[in-house]
This record gives sequence, C-alpha cells and structure tokens, in this order.
Amino acid sequence: MPDGIAQWWDGVELWLTQLPFVLQFPMMMAVMLPICLFAARLIDRVVDRTTARVTPHKDAEPPVGTLPTDVREPHTLHLGGGS
Repeated sequence: MPDGIAQWWDGVELWLTQLPFVLQFPMMMAVMLPICLFAARLIDRVVDRTTARVTPHKDAEPPVGTLPTDVREPHTLHLGGGS
C-alpha cells in the first residue's frame, strides 16, 4: 500500500512540475494559502494561551477569543496626578 501512495504522489508531482509556471502558481496558492492561514491562526492561539498561563501578572489581558464580547478597545495611559 505505501508503495502505491508513493507512486501516486510521484505522478502528481511530475504532472505539477511539467505545467507552465502560470498554472503552477495559482494551483500551489490554492493549496498552500489555506494551510498557511490555518497554521498561523493555530500558532497564534497556542502562543496567546501559553503566555496567558505563564504571565506573572494576574491582571493581564486574557487571550483573544475568551471574552464573551471580543471587541478590544485600546488601553489609555493615565499620566500625572488626579483623583
């Protein structure tokens, strides 16, 4: 069975490499773009959740997507005296 898969993949690879570049590029983008977007989102969420767990600050902003309303507003910096 693995030999059949390897032969099939070799056939696909040979077919793809023999296409003109004008056709190769859109075909690779149609496959690789969704895979790369999924991988980037996965890495972003893993890093976000990991840093949220190991942060020493208990009042740190929670990971994106964990709040009921995930609309983030920029924090304002209050300088100087006042009440």
